Amino acid sequence: MNDNLEPVLVCKDLCISYYTRAGEIPAVVDFSLTVKPGETIGIVGESGCGKSTVAMAVMQYMGANGGIKSGSITFKGRDLTQLSEDELRRIRGAEISMIYQEPFASLNPSLKIKTQLMEVPLAHEDISKDEARQRSVQMLADVKLPDPERIMESYPHQLSGGQQQRVVIAMGLLSKPSLLLLDEPTTALDVTVEAGIVKLVADISKKFGTSQIYISHNLGLILETCDRVFVMYSGEVVEEGTINSLFTWPRHPYTHGLFSCIPLPTADKNAAPLKPIRGQLPLPFDRPQGCYYHPRCDHFKPDVCDVDHFKMEYVENSAADDHRVRCLRYKEIDHRQDTSDVEVKESLKLGKRVLNVDGMKKYYEVRDNSLKAIISGKRIRYVKANEELNFTARESETVAIVGESGCGKSTFAKVLMGLETGTEGEVRHKGKDISEIAVRDRSDKQISSLQMVFQNPFDTLNPSHSIGAQISRVIKKFGVETDKNKIFDRVMRLLDTVKLPRDFYFRKPRQLSGGQKQRVGIARAFAGNPSMVIADEPVSALDVSVAAAVTELLMDIQREHKTTLLFISHDLSVVRYLSDRIVVMYLGHILERGTTEEIFSPPYHPYTEALLSAVPIADPEVTKREIVLEGNLPSAMKPPKGCPFCTRCHRKIGDICDNEPPQNQAVSERHIIKCHIPLATLSEVAPVINVPDESERIHTQQ
Repeated sequence: MNDNLEPVLVCKDLCISYYTRAGEIPAVVDFSLTVKPGETIGIVGESGCGKSTVAMAVMQYMGANGGIKSGSITFKGRDLTQLSEDELRRIRGAEISMIYQEPFASLNPSLKIKTQLMEVPLAHEDISKDEARQRSVQMLADVKLPDPERIMESYPHQLSGGQQQRVVIAMGLLSKPSLLLLDEPTTALDVTVEAGIVKLVADISKKFGTSQIYISHNLGLILETCDRVFVMYSGEVVEEGTINSLFTWPRHPYTHGLFSCIPLPTADKNAAPLKPIRGQLPLPFDRPQGCYYHPRCDHFKPDVCDVDHFKMEYVENSAADDHRVRCLRYKEIDHRQDTSDVEVKESLKLGKRVLNVDGMKKYYEVRDNSLKAIISGKRIRYVKANEELNFTARESETVAIVGESGCGKSTFAKVLMGLETGTEGEVRHKGKDISEIAVRDRSDKQISSLQMVFQNPFDTLNPSHSIGAQISRVIKKFGVETDKNKIFDRVMRLLDTVKLPRDFYFRKPRQLSGGQKQRVGIARAFAGNPSMVIADEPVSALDVSVAAAVTELLMDIQREHKTTLLFISHDLSVVRYLSDRIVVMYLGHILERGTTEEIFSPPYHPYTEALLSAVPIADPEVTKREIVLEGNLPSAMKPPKGCPFCTRCHRKIGDICDNEPPQNQAVSERHIIKCHIPLATLSEVAPVINVPDESERIHTQQ
């Protein structure tokens, strides 16, 4: 980054509105931003705060009903709001590029990758098709995609999500833009793929001197990638500063609220639980008088915070010259008091075993009708989705299953729920083997005893039925209550339990936010008094504030009902916070299992070590070793002959890894590692994550 050069982008006093039949909706107000050459800026905040609107305004993609009401956007000395469509078309893609959240929506499914990549330089530069192809192949190699020539001839559906996102990044960088906008580019990806792509974008941007604006609600990711950060709330910036200044000494109550929602390594679900931000983000046309955050702020002072709207001001005695905050009371507030007020919760005593998984396998049969298969006589092959799974779960216990997409987590959940039947082994729930009993053949009692909270709350509720009707149906079907009045009362109590207003009984799903829908999904899961709830990535699609509330809600309900919780996730920060034991899966195998403390401390399986390294941590004083996994997950139809992880292992010790399946090694009674490397050697590995003691911390957040 060169401070002496002219800024690449300057947004000054920007106000953006959308115009509807109901009137003007002010989406962004009083937004100012300067991006220097080679600098990476982070913009964070909850959904609906205006982050993506700013990016769309920079690209001048405001749509027919959106417009810049006042202010300016200057790119390399030119005001983008004054340019014609032809002038903007020459800038977009060539000098300013954007990488969107969903790679599936960014690629044309009917065109090969080569066509879509070559289009960028051909449209913006005077070069031949051969030169465009050569540059496209080189860029695919730069984004670390294996066999670029094969990728060029592929269609988008033939690539994994991580590969598609790398193609989109290659497309964005093909014309060597001066400014790259990244809108949640890694939300849908595994943590290991995310770590690789984040490093990739940083390396390539450094190579080409590209400035970046990184939009995310993942504060850990922002810490690892950005130079400065802007915190947005309800359409305006409430705090800005350098990464070190803002993460070490946050001043605005909302910034502190965001940090309190993140499961940092120092968080503990009993001793130091997360503290969700109460209330909801105000709608753009219904913002309160004065500070927009004051209805949710624990430090609200009448006749001060709710009188006049106020501008950003520079923080006095800050470590950084450009640390600014939009708060009249930031000097008076002692945020150390917030942490001392945290309610300590009682730890649960584990009960009897509820689930026993013993040698469970799940294979899918695939018929190959090719001529080669017919001649060889090998027409039937198997996808080995789950291979020899062994673990247990007790009453009131939270067991987390972690691993990358395609490792077999959700397949096991399907067998447990009866949506699939097991191939071999046993899955005993309350002593009865249910692995071969399909859901249609299970009794109502068995079905009600095993319930599920799904990843996407939008797809799991019937849009034509009210919330009350959908929860009532579960209570009636499983015979919890039969009397209409008692069913109604129970639904009301469930709405109270998940902290939703009782009038939501009459609402339809379309009238609810994502977090509210997920709460309804939890209420429905617990309506039948289940002994076990399977939560499949229940918070991955939610904002940090909503995710914290949903996580605490699950914990509170578990404490009340002594439910066994099976938590499926690839986010080890959430897993570390709420789980008692962890099962690490890879390509259908359990590579390591043990208590949370055992999994997060050496000895590690090399795959666990890589997973831990990939977790973004929003604390500048926590250090970790960098391990970026190369390559992709092998096909479950053609798994490696030896160790399933041998093709990507950074600690591979030789031919034994390629040719012989490893045996389980017992570190302790319940801590098992499946690896050829001796335990003595694994025990010498340094910790991946290093958390300083309180005495070693260089500051107190004031």
